[in-house]
Amino acid sequence: MIYVERTLAIIKPDIIDKEEEIEDLILRSGFHIIQKRKLQLSPEQCSNFYAEQFGKVFFPNLTAYMSSGPIVAMVLARNCAVSYWKELLGPSNSLRARITHPHSLRALYGTDELRNGLHGSLNTSSAEKEIRFIFPEAILEPVPTGQRARDYLNLYVKPTLLAGLTALCKEKPADPMIWLADWLVEHNPNKPKLQYHISQ
Repeated sequence: MIYVERTLAIIKPDIIDKEEEIEDLILRSGFHIIQKRKLQLSPEQCSNFYAEQFGKVFFPNLTAYMSSGPIVAMVLARNCAVSYWKELLGPSNSLRARITHPHSLRALYGTDELRNGLHGSLNTSSAEKEIRFIFPEAILEPVPTGQRARDYLNLYVKPTLLAGLTALCKEKPADPMIWLADWLVEHNPNKPKLQYHISQ
C-alpha cells in the first residue's frame, strides 16, 4: 500500500497575483492539488489558525497581515508531502532564505520574516488540523483495512451494489456496464467531498 501524505499550502495576501505561477511550480514539483479554495480570513479566524503563535511579539502583525486580503489555500498530496513542501518553501525568514536557499519559494516570493509569501504545515498532525480548519468538509481518515473494511463494505457498498444490480435486471439496458456505472454514481450514499473547488 502506498501512503500519500497531505499538507496545507497557503499563498498569502501580498503575492496572490502570482497564484498561477506558484501552482505551476507546485505541480512541477510532483504535488497533486487535491483541494483549492480562495477566501479571506477575518482577524479572529487568523488568530484561531495561528493560535500556537499567540503571545509572541509578531502575533498581532501576523494576524493583521494574513487578514489583509484574500488567500489561496490548497491541500497538496504526494509521498512525504509535509517535508517536501517545507523544503520547497525554504526558511520562514525570506531574507535568510535568499542567502541560504536562493531558489526556494520564500526567497523568490517573500519580502521579509513576516511577509514570507507562503505557508506550510510544520508536521503531519498540524497539517491535518490546518486542513480541517480551512476545509472542514475534507475527508482525512485513512482507508480502512481488515474488519473495518469488511464492516464498511457490508454497511455501504453491498446494499448499494445490490440495489443497483436489481435495478439493472429490471431495466435490461443495451449497455449494462455503462448503465450500472451511471446508476452507482447517481445513487452513491457517500458522495466523496474531495472535489476541486474554489469558493470565496
